[in-house]
Amino acid sequence: MKSSLIRKELLPFLAIFGLLILATIIIDVLLHQFELVWIGRWLGIPGTFLILLSFIYSFRKRKIINYGKPKVLLTLHELLTLLGALMILVHAGIHFYTILPWLALIAMLVNVISGMTGSYLLGRSRRFLSEKKNAYSQQGLSKEEIEKNLFWDATSFDLMKKWRAVHLPITLVFVVLGVTHILSIFLFWEWK
Repeated sequence: MKSSLIRKELLPFLAIFGLLILATIIIDVLLHQFELVWIGRWLGIPGTFLILLSFIYSFRKRKIINYGKPKVLLTLHELLTLLGALMILVHAGIHFYTILPWLALIAMLVNVISGMTGSYLLGRSRRFLSEKKNAYSQQGLSKEEIEKNLFWDATSFDLMKKWRAVHLPITLVFVVLGVTHILSIFLFWEWK
């Protein structure tokens, strides 16, 4: 069971995050190799727009907007966030200039890890509950007995859904640092 859990849950999580970092390194090396570093400097803008676009899911979830299917928007949220994070990571490259952009970058990475963790934990928990419910049904238990047997697992699942209470402040820190970084760019930009 342990190897199955590691293979089915932990390895895909680590693979996606590892591929994000690896893709960043490869793109950054290629941009330097072909003397196209200027492209990396500008990738922060579309990366930021993709991440902002990913918030459509959050707006739908909080009923600020009413269009779109939540499941489709969640998939879009995850995809746009990863692509936007990739662009921003390439934008940051391996250059050390000032602390503010690096703080924003670290906050973004923590936010991405938080989102991926929540997604995997909730997906795993949802499958676990479903499998247990099916097993109890096959044993011939009544609906009331099934609910009684699943009570603590369902309660734990409901508590895990509150993971967003952690993800939201992390997102807010990233947004504040990102906006501060963008404003500082405009403030110190050489407009000549």
